[in-house]
Amino acid sequence: MTGAVVAVDIGGTTVKASVVDDRGVRRHQRSSPTGSGDRTVAVVRSLIEALCGAAIDDGLDVLAAGVVTPGLVDAETGTVAYASNLGWRDLDLRAALAGPLGLPVSVGHDVRAAGRAERHLGVARGADDFVLLQLGTGIAAALVTGGALVTGAGSAAGEAGHMPVHPDGEQCPCGKRGCLEAYAAGAAVARRYGAGGGAGVTTARGVVELLGRDPLADRVWNEATRALAFGLSTLTMLLDPALIVLGGGLAQAGDALRVPVERTLADLLVWRDAPPVRLSELGPAAGQWGAAIEAFALTPSAACVQAWARPVVPAGRGG
Repeated sequence: MTGAVVAVDIGGTTVKASVVDDRGVRRHQRSSPTGSGDRTVAVVRSLIEALCGAAIDDGLDVLAAGVVTPGLVDAETGTVAYASNLGWRDLDLRAALAGPLGLPVSVGHDVRAAGRAERHLGVARGADDFVLLQLGTGIAAALVTGGALVTGAGSAAGEAGHMPVHPDGEQCPCGKRGCLEAYAAGAAVARRYGAGGGAGVTTARGVVELLGRDPLADRVWNEATRALAFGLSTLTMLLDPALIVLGGGLAQAGDALRVPVERTLADLLVWRDAPPVRLSELGPAAGQWGAAIEAFALTPSAACVQAWARPVVPAGRGG
């Protein structure tokens, strides 16, 4: 019987889940609105149960589940110390899922899991030093240096969305002012377009579709890409990455995002070369792929992940 895992990525608005078999094929996919607090846990459990049923009907043997989430996540204990958008504090997520499901469950940070997936399967394949900047409703980074994911003393490394890019700038939902997330997250792009007098657009994608035809859209987007470049210049000076990867929903803007960010980053760094900027090849599914990799690590099929990987792409030349 073919082994498989259920991979779950908990987002601020949607929980996305899939069955991944030991050949690296996504066989079934489901999603549900996230909810908050205990409701989110119930949503995750329900999705896993439904996908386990679908997998069994498909002749698959579900070996484990992998769940990744935003917040302060301790992967070793499976606990979430704090996740503001989900209403969680000191939640033992592994215990809340593993017992009722009767499966081994890995719990990880969503963006670090996406970074792991990019290094195993994506455009960062072969890079031991890179930054993945995940751009969605919020912004966070996976920092890989010397081949290791940086987690930090309190599992809080990578909160790049709350680096200041404009001292005393716009209010961020976190309570600070001038954060990168207040200018360049998907939600911020749409909000700032509306605040500037734009009408009929509720998503960052809608703003991108107006580029070149709407001066307000151009201004908001230029300010977002410049803020991103400022944040990345700081990360570059601190970490000296060989590669920067832009992922998440906002990266679906393609070169409309990558080109101005890469150009402005090069201008800001002045006396040193800028690392190449590439778009994620895994897209918004990167978190689910990372969850699958982490789940397979709990199983006898752990080595199968290596078989999915394509030939190594030298850092800076992929994508």
